[in-house]
Amino acid sequence: MKNKRRMIPSLSSNSVFLGILLAIVGGFLDAYTYVSRDGVFANAQTGNMVLLGIRAAQGEWKETVRFIPPILAFILGVLVAETVKIPRVRAIVYSYRRFVLILECIVLFIVGALPESVPNMVVTVCIAFVSSMQISTFNKLDKWNYNSTVTTGNLRTATQAAYSAIVERDQEAKNQFKEFISIILCFLLGALTGTYLTMHIGDRAIWIASALLIISILLYHSHKGYFRRSKKAMKLDER
Repeated sequence: MKNKRRMIPSLSSNSVFLGILLAIVGGFLDAYTYVSRDGVFANAQTGNMVLLGIRAAQGEWKETVRFIPPILAFILGVLVAETVKIPRVRAIVYSYRRFVLILECIVLFIVGALPESVPNMVVTVCIAFVSSMQISTFNKLDKWNYNSTVTTGNLRTATQAAYSAIVERDQEAKNQFKEFISIILCFLLGALTGTYLTMHIGDRAIWIASALLIISILLYHSHKGYFRRSKKAMKLDER
């Protein structure tokens, strides 16, 4: 039994395995919205800011407007993520991290079910909102800060860790490099998969990302012991 338990991946909020799943989702969503939703990013607000600036400089004001709602939705998502961490709000949602994963999963499933007549902006705003909640809630990889939906900071950290591992023979930096390079490669995998599936399946491709979140929820749920608590509660009720 002990060996079997060790084989089950740990999905605590800062585990590498959860980080990998969320990085795949992050890359997938950016590719999905860029390919199918007017070339707007859901996660990479840096990209949206740059595109907004370019369009504004070129005097293309109608094009400029479409980059603003995702940025505002991103800000709102961060504010909501911080709000659910307040003790009295946490008491209502029970586990705010699980709440964020469930909400993101539901929103992505609904987005995939929306008819094609729904404006792309609505979809992009919804995805930007839940993605920012993911970023704000799951921002630790082991004991290091990371980002599951944007890779620039992760690439910098991985490079710094590689330098320390090679030059200074730092074993901890070596472990850090391995974990961060895994996240970066999985983000790229998500982008590749998201692009391919969106081009061949269409809008319903986003359900793949939703399925990955369901896996994350179930494993995180199991790791926190919620299933065991439920079984104990059932036994008490039977008595």
